[in-house]
Amino acid sequence: MTNKPMQAPDFLADYAKKLEASVKKVMAERKQVVEPRLWDAMSYALLAGGKRVRPALVLACFKACGGINESVAMPVAVSIECMHTYSLIHDDLPCMDDDDLRRGNPTCHKKFDEATAVLAADALQTLAFELLTHIDTPADTRIELVRRLAIAAGAQGMVGGQMMDMAADAGGVQSVLEVERIHLHKTGALIRYSCEAGALLAGASEKELHACSRYGEAVGLLFQIADDILDATATSEDLGKSAGKDEAQNKATYVSIEGLQRARELAENLRSIALEACDGLLKQGEDLQALADYILERGQ
Repeated sequence: MTNKPMQAPDFLADYAKKLEASVKKVMAERKQVVEPRLWDAMSYALLAGGKRVRPALVLACFKACGGINESVAMPVAVSIECMHTYSLIHDDLPCMDDDDLRRGNPTCHKKFDEATAVLAADALQTLAFELLTHIDTPADTRIELVRRLAIAAGAQGMVGGQMMDMAADAGGVQSVLEVERIHLHKTGALIRYSCEAGALLAGASEKELHACSRYGEAVGLLFQIADDILDATATSEDLGKSAGKDEAQNKATYVSIEGLQRARELAENLRSIALEACDGLLKQGEDLQALADYILERGQ
């Protein structure tokens, strides 16, 4: 049985379209100064599509905290997409998850080669930090965004979570709390950062920043549970990447530890936490509510 395609909220497609234009502009500005094959690999990975959830969270939280001029937040949205894309390229490598398909297309190392893919990912990671230096905000805000991204993406966040995941594969995981710890780092850290970044750019109050952070943490775990459910129930065509790999590789997931029904119940609980966090935000927080609903529906 396959999942029917879910209708994404209209604002998500709107943000994705704006992000696409900004990504193309960023890459076009660098075409003459980047080695051609490297530029091709970077562009291939960045422009491969996807829902662009993390950039959308930057822009939605920016609006929900009173931000008006989207052009201020767009460099941060592109930055987080660069960082996320770097992580996907590395995640797909033979030494990691060894996947041939991403977003319905050959993975970067299959389209080019492993060495080029590694270097393209490295270049995207550093580009993410470069873009944060161009934001039209006070210097202390730029420094704080760089600091938070380094923590979210590095050993205390996403990279640390990937290491935990590899260790779990080798040693086995029996507790859902262990799975949660892995994904709070591996998936959740960048999602939470995306929400906090939008709030910081909008000059959010402490209450608003806390609300966005709490929302991001809940949605980060919700996103992972939905992915685990989809990996167990959807086809590769539905997903745009290889389905069933978690079970084939005996990976610890919410589904393998708790079962499908319990995983769906946990997703419902996290959606409720995310919606509750939106209560402290402006009416524009409705986009965040719609996104939490959409992520939940992906795993139903």
